[in-house]
Amino acid sequence: MLFLRKCSLLFPVLSGLLLWGAFPGGGDLWPMLFVALIPLLCSAHLSHQSLRRTALHGLIFGLVHFLLLLYWIVIVLETFGGLPWLAASLVLCLLSIYLGAYFALYAIAARYILRGFTPLLSLWTLPALWVGLDWLRGYLFTGFPWMDIGYALYKHTLLIQIADLAGHHGITFVVVFVNVLLYLILQKKRTSSCYAGLLLSALVLLGSSGLYSSERLFEVQLKLNERSLQKITLGIVQGNVNQSLKWSESQQQATVENYSGLTKSLFTYDKPSMVIWPETALPFYPQSNNHMLSLQKMVVEQGFSLLTGAPWYEIIDPKAKKVQFFNSAFLLKADGSYGGRYSKTHLVPFGEYVPLKKFLPFIAPLVVSVGDFSTGKIERTIDLEVARVGVLICFESVFPDLSRQWVLAGANVLVNLTNDAWYGWSSAPQQSLAMTVLRAVETRRSLARSANTGISAFISPAGSVIQSSDLFVPWAAVNEMVLCEEQTVWVRFGYLFGPLCVVIGFVAGGIAWLLRER
Repeated sequence: MLFLRKCSLLFPVLSGLLLWGAFPGGGDLWPMLFVALIPLLCSAHLSHQSLRRTALHGLIFGLVHFLLLLYWIVIVLETFGGLPWLAASLVLCLLSIYLGAYFALYAIAARYILRGFTPLLSLWTLPALWVGLDWLRGYLFTGFPWMDIGYALYKHTLLIQIADLAGHHGITFVVVFVNVLLYLILQKKRTSSCYAGLLLSALVLLGSSGLYSSERLFEVQLKLNERSLQKITLGIVQGNVNQSLKWSESQQQATVENYSGLTKSLFTYDKPSMVIWPETALPFYPQSNNHMLSLQKMVVEQGFSLLTGAPWYEIIDPKAKKVQFFNSAFLLKADGSYGGRYSKTHLVPFGEYVPLKKFLPFIAPLVVSVGDFSTGKIERTIDLEVARVGVLICFESVFPDLSRQWVLAGANVLVNLTNDAWYGWSSAPQQSLAMTVLRAVETRRSLARSANTGISAFISPAGSVIQSSDLFVPWAAVNEMVLCEEQTVWVRFGYLFGPLCVVIGFVAGGIAWLLRER
């Protein structure tokens, strides 16, 4: 017993390592997703453990998972934020402890559920509890829903089609369900009726999910081939501009020439209606910079519209010299005039503003280097011909509700402008792409992604990556994208699956606690 108690600390560590091995940028061995959580469930269920030790196991799992998943934060804060390595590592540790606390709570609730509920009830409530905590993590304190489990299946188009019903949380539910199922089956002293109930539940959920996914994928792909569907030809340019030189005033002309040259190369074989440049591709304010003249001349000569990212300012009070700054995307139309504009609504903490800076004095160097941007609103799409474009700037592709808001606003195509140069050669660009793919499936919208240093991509409404770039290379490509008008189940009401799981998970945990106490 003492040996098992000492070794039990290895269980959550093993789960964290297995999960990392299954994730993009880790081992990318996706089948391990379906067994990675079994050691964690085992440690939560151990009969000899105290409640405090159970919580510690959940926290250890969260620490291992997030330290491996988010190691690139140290690179960002040290290289571009000006923090010493030790301070940057401390920020990562504090963030991982906060995120790991959700898993400490999960371990405690799982302990009561596994001990107080029947195996059949545990099978359904434990995945709901997991999804509910994922949803909370995506909303509390502005939210940080980076790489929930379901995203790790983004390359396997057949396995992610249920996202148009319940979002990426639905995929996470199925993955956790399989883990719980295998754990319960491996337990001893199960009656034949118990095994029958577990297997029947598995047949119902996995069978219906598999049947829906295969039928839905066939239906979507068939629809995308219809000639009656409206389409637009889009171009993507990846400038591969060095982040350390990007904001130097002496490099502005070189940056504009770089993007302009790559854009003109697109017209050798194709003529895109709109060309997309990345987030802050223009490292200056368009309203007051002479470089805009050459861009206006280019779009008029080539006859296309340009959607690009750029900083923007608005003078609120000229007398008081009060100005608001935005991280924006705007359309430069084919006649050289300005079209629609969108300003980022969900800013990056420690990137575009510094939260809690009064209480974290050791990040003073970062405060100096971070911008103080204002938030925009999702109101009107950026329209071009028959296309109504919804724009997700950088970090916004992580939040599913923003793409949903764009569809409700009328968007029939989505565009993601981003600058992933901050992440270097880490796994973050691949993970960022993974989350963006699910935005296309949830909304059934074509999605074009333009990233400064990659990964840029064209993504179909079925979630397949049609064409993508490598990292840290100049790249330009053209593709014809379909314009879809349907509102998926997820857009209409399936987005409530996450909040519903919060209610189910916490009610189940409370009932299990009461039963155990009695």
